[in-house]
Amino acid sequence: MEAVIMAGGKGTRLAQLTKNEIPKPMVELAGKPLLQWQMERLKENGITDVILVIGHLGGVIREYFGDGSQFGMSIRYYEEKEPLGTAGSFYYLKEMVSGEDFLMMSGDLMFDIDFERMLRFHREKEAAATLFVHPNGHPFDSDLLVLDEEERVIRFDSKHNTRDYWYENCVNAGIFVFSRRIFDYVPEPVKRNLENDVIQTMVQNGEAVYGYRSPEYVKDVGTMERIAQTIKDMERGIIERKCLKHKQKCIFLDRDGTINVYRGLIADEEKLEPESCAAEAIGKINESGWLAVVVTNQPVVARGMCEMEDVRRIHRKLETLLGRQGVYLDGIYFCPHHPDKGYPEENPAYKIPCECRKPKTGMILEAAERFHIDLEESWIVGDMTMDIQTGVNAGMHTALVKTGKAGTDGKYDVQPEVVGDDLLDAVGKILEHAGGNF
Repeated sequence: MEAVIMAGGKGTRLAQLTKNEIPKPMVELAGKPLLQWQMERLKENGITDVILVIGHLGGVIREYFGDGSQFGMSIRYYEEKEPLGTAGSFYYLKEMVSGEDFLMMSGDLMFDIDFERMLRFHREKEAAATLFVHPNGHPFDSDLLVLDEEERVIRFDSKHNTRDYWYENCVNAGIFVFSRRIFDYVPEPVKRNLENDVIQTMVQNGEAVYGYRSPEYVKDVGTMERIAQTIKDMERGIIERKCLKHKQKCIFLDRDGTINVYRGLIADEEKLEPESCAAEAIGKINESGWLAVVVTNQPVVARGMCEMEDVRRIHRKLETLLGRQGVYLDGIYFCPHHPDKGYPEENPAYKIPCECRKPKTGMILEAAERFHIDLEESWIVGDMTMDIQTGVNAGMHTALVKTGKAGTDGKYDVQPEVVGDDLLDAVGKILEHAGGNF
């Protein structure tokens, strides 16, 4: 498989480092140019055939990497004589790319990704384009994607939009797998924007465009602050450890009474109010490198109190509020079912026994498969004995919070390993128990 790296950036926000002497992808992190870090990550994934699209000070890149042989790579170049945006060069790349699928990325990203997983997703979906998407700590100023239940891209949500609505923290990270179909959308060598002019047109035309969700590390290092954070993450081993080639540690979180104030069954987003400590607690999980994944029973659908979309809207509100405070959830899983029939206005389609309703482990196992989670090293936090029983059933460690039901539901005769006054206290005790990190 070939990889195309768009390496023509000027890096105007990094002028104190580039000094107009090197292009942005050549900025050093921990003693190596960013572009070299990218090459090494690709090589680790068995991708050694790379096409570099260069422009501003491209000769610096040519001189450093040559034909790539000294790095165990094969490198070819396309040099833009005039700026063609992020997609205009595809007109020429179609003659350089030989495979049916190819990987493409921006040259200003630090990442460590299991590309085999992403490529498998792309091919299973028979996608024309697959976009790597993830949550981040600043969705409010990021380009977002709106996906359907099958992870198909519905539309783009530009960071320049006036967002007077709740939104999912689903960020376009700037890493793609494309089929050759994309070349049909660049029929002439004119300046084009990849997302706005090409991919959105593909979506509008009904092409199979998907978002590949992953918690793996991808960071745009286009500012001094982000470079500093990336170096810190590198030193702590966070970047490598979050790659899904490695088993992940996760803190699974109940929702009602744990993350948000307990108000019974919530069928309206107006009733959702995060606990005052929720953002700080989830931020501690984010900082540790562990995953933060919600698993919640939501029988409001089965009982006919609301529709599936209403639950998703509630979760979009939660993600929006958390994102405003610089924190994020890696995944949200909910069970809409309820096994008991006989409620007024119930929805019979969801009045069924299932494997996802806690204390069964369906949601846990789905997340574990998707994110390569080591359940024996992971925890679940909740306000009910049902949450503790779920953890026991899944072979995880367990923690109870004194908010919400505070364990008074009495449904199961189980004891948690940790008891916290609230989510922040529980997370602190869990991380202390585990040594604070991976």
